[in-house]
Parts: sequence; C-alpha cells; structure tokens
Amino acid sequence: MPRYIAFFSSINVGSNRLSMADLRYAFEREEFENVETVVASGNVLFDYEERPSEGLEDLLAHVMLDRFDIDSFSAVRSRDEVAGAIDGNPFAATGDPAQVHTLFLSGAVNQAAFDRLQADHATRGPERIAAGPRSLYIDFVNGVGRSRLTNAFIERRLSLRGTARNISSLRRILAKMDGDTGH
Repeated sequence: MPRYIAFFSSINVGSNRLSMADLRYAFEREEFENVETVVASGNVLFDYEERPSEGLEDLLAHVMLDRFDIDSFSAVRSRDEVAGAIDGNPFAATGDPAQVHTLFLSGAVNQAAFDRLQADHATRGPERIAAGPRSLYIDFVNGVGRSRLTNAFIERRLSLRGTARNISSLRRILAKMDGDTGH
C-alpha cells in the first residue's frame, strides 16, 4: 500500500488545538493504516490504497470538520511528491535549509497569478520565490518571522490555500517515509 503524508495547516494555532493522539485515532477510524505523526504537529504519515492525493485532501478536510469542527487545509503528498518538493526546490542547494520552504498548495499555480504575486512582492522584501507543481518554493533569506511574504498575502494573490514546510523538515519526513516503507 502506498505511503502518504498529510501536511495540515492551522493545527495547534489559535483555537484549533488538537492532540496528535486524537488526530491519529481519527485517521485510524477512516481505515488509514500505519498512522503516525512526524517532525512536528500537523504532519501525519499513513498508508492508504493508491489514489490521487487531491482526493485524499478532500476526505481529510471532511474528517477535520466532521470530527473536530476545524476548517483546516491539508496538502497530501506521496513519497515521490515529497522527494520532488525537495529536489525541485531551486533554493535548496544555496539557501539555509531552515529558511528554504515548500509551500504546498491546494492546486496548480496559474502563471498570471504567480506573475502578480511576484510583482506585488517585488518591493516588500528579499525573499526568492518560484512556482512548482501544486507548490511554491520560497527562500525566506532573513527568516520567516521577519518576512512580509505571509501565507495570507500569497493565498490572496494565487487564490489557493497552502501550508509550508522547510527543507530540513521535508528531508526528515522523506527519511521517515523511506525507513517505514522500505522504498
């Protein structure tokens, strides 16, 4: 059975408090197998029958709303998609792994919207951005906390929801996916 990871946004932020044990239990009730949380809150590894990751995102959004009354976006990716988010990130080789992120998005980036995002951000900070498959690659250069390139800023311009993970976390997650599945 294929191994997937769900990257949740807005978990354990503000009023969206949720124990990882409760989240694992909800996954298991939906017949996901080998469920475990990894790296930090909001990352859930699981095995499930082969299907497009977009369909799993819809299912998990329903589970979060139905069981926990949380409207959370989840980006579900396969092992190969996680590897691609690392290998395809043009800033991974030259940037600080803690500052280089992949923002996993709810859909493909429209070129006109991406161009608008770049133009609107051009005078706001030193961040470098590039579009990827259902993702945005970002080098926050001076740190995420200081950046004016926020998720809300990006989501408004791209009309897509997203959740980001840095390259260091993605490498640990990929190693965990490989170790647990024998890939």
